[in-house]
Amino acid sequence: MSAGPGTVARRPPVGRRSAGIAVAEVARVLLPALVPVAVVGVFFVLPVAAMLQRGVWPDGSFEPGAVLDVLQRPRTRRVLWFTVWSSTAATTIAVGLGLPAAYVLHRLRFPGRGVIRAALLVPFVLPTVVVGLAVRELISTSGPLGFLGLDGSAAAILIGLVFFNVSVVIRTVGVAWEGLDRRPAEAAAALGASPVQVLRTVTWPALRPAVVSAASVVFLFCATAFGVVLVLGGVRYSSVETEIYLLTADLFDLQAAAALSIVQMLAVIALLVVVGRLRRVPDPTVRRSVAAAARPQRRDAPAIAATLLVLGAVALPILALVLGSLRRDGRWTLAHYEALSGRGDDLLAVPVTEALANSLRIAVDATWMSLSLGLVVAVVVTRRVRSRTAGRVRAVLDGFFMLPLGVSAVTLGFGFLIALDEPPLDLRSSPLLVPIAQALVALPLVVRTLVPVLAGIDDRQRQAAASLGAGPWRRLATVDLAVVWRPLLAAAGFAFAVSLGEFGATSFIARPTEPTMPVVIYRLLGHPGALNYGTAMAAAVVLAGVTALVILAVERLRVPGVGAW
Repeated sequence: MSAGPGTVARRPPVGRRSAGIAVAEVARVLLPALVPVAVVGVFFVLPVAAMLQRGVWPDGSFEPGAVLDVLQRPRTRRVLWFTVWSSTAATTIAVGLGLPAAYVLHRLRFPGRGVIRAALLVPFVLPTVVVGLAVRELISTSGPLGFLGLDGSAAAILIGLVFFNVSVVIRTVGVAWEGLDRRPAEAAAALGASPVQVLRTVTWPALRPAVVSAASVVFLFCATAFGVVLVLGGVRYSSVETEIYLLTADLFDLQAAAALSIVQMLAVIALLVVVGRLRRVPDPTVRRSVAAAARPQRRDAPAIAATLLVLGAVALPILALVLGSLRRDGRWTLAHYEALSGRGDDLLAVPVTEALANSLRIAVDATWMSLSLGLVVAVVVTRRVRSRTAGRVRAVLDGFFMLPLGVSAVTLGFGFLIALDEPPLDLRSSPLLVPIAQALVALPLVVRTLVPVLAGIDDRQRQAAASLGAGPWRRLATVDLAVVWRPLLAAAGFAFAVSLGEFGATSFIARPTEPTMPVVIYRLLGHPGALNYGTAMAAAVVLAGVTALVILAVERLRVPGVGAW
């Protein structure tokens, strides 16, 4: 019945309107996320759950006591302790070396700065097998640092972990430093504060969240490192990640592997919660400005010296790897590169060059998969919401899509073999299985590359375009794509590089007739013979060169002052 003249139309109660708005906003967040949630659920949650189920419910009955018994084994305690202390030590060293380099490379202006930043980022996206091989060649008895006697020691693993992760500190803290306003520090200096006082009272409080976040991520990467520890640790040293691999691939002790996977996942979830609290989605109404880089001054000499030390520490293992690949029996030769067209003493089903082609093809597939999913996820987790419920749903989704960042790739790969072996999900023979696994590994980096950019787009620009008559697609093309196309290409480059180097999951699911380069390198290293070892080094150099070219292109596409990458 319509309201008559003089009557006031009733409005829904405020609480009901608020509930309706909350439900509508939750639906707006959840509906676009359905496909990514389904993909991650089927290809990540299901395999990991299958792996744990096979270990914790070995005979169809729940046996938590058996898991506790595994954790009480002397070897398990040694593995856990080695993982914790090596990750802590490597994180401390990486932060100590990375902070001065972050200042020099992101706050000072000098020729070649972009090239150096890209060069220091290369180790992070190198295949972990290549990193381990490069460090091993550096400290071996015949290497440049062989006189130190570090080959086969725990110190070798620390060197490899620092070499792999120092770029995380440089990039994460450097981007935050790059975006700091210089005026507070200048005002403090004008009031008589010394450089040390300015650093302690002004700069450090602003940088502390980025430093703690970077340290948390580095610790996470160190604790889940696979190829580095596998190549450098041998049988003497084992981390949780390599122990899971040995228990599943060699001993088939799924119960012990499941127990370690549970411990690892609980630690990863705790670290992700900490990192999530430190890494807030930026307020889109706050305009960020990139501080102009300054010329180096005399007071910057210690930081420049530390940066040169980091640059040398990064260059030495790569240089040792290149030189080692060019020498045989004390002579300079290209024999190892010529052997790339062969099968390494008939150890391989295909030539090494074909494995490189496989890696490139798989990386292309993994890139478009991770980019498609990552773009949708980034849009979902940066969607503007007003209700607290929708905000919580968005935060839960953000954490859910970050889980592949730290869960063991070995667990994921073995879980694929267990969970995807029966119709309608019998995919073990599918050529898409390896790209899917690598896309999941790259997904968190794609999301973290795109989220700060999408969150920084001002809604008023879209509203202005709409007021001028632009439709939804026109607004998307003229506002969003104009801002996000460079980070989108950069995210594609990172996904491509990560896919080239993925080894943990791929080592389980790659077919012998279609191996990737990291798998081939590890197989060559696992068999004696100078030719096999030299061919592995040549293959590692080729793979490192391709990765370096990709990262150089990514660096040119980076948006200054935005995002960790």
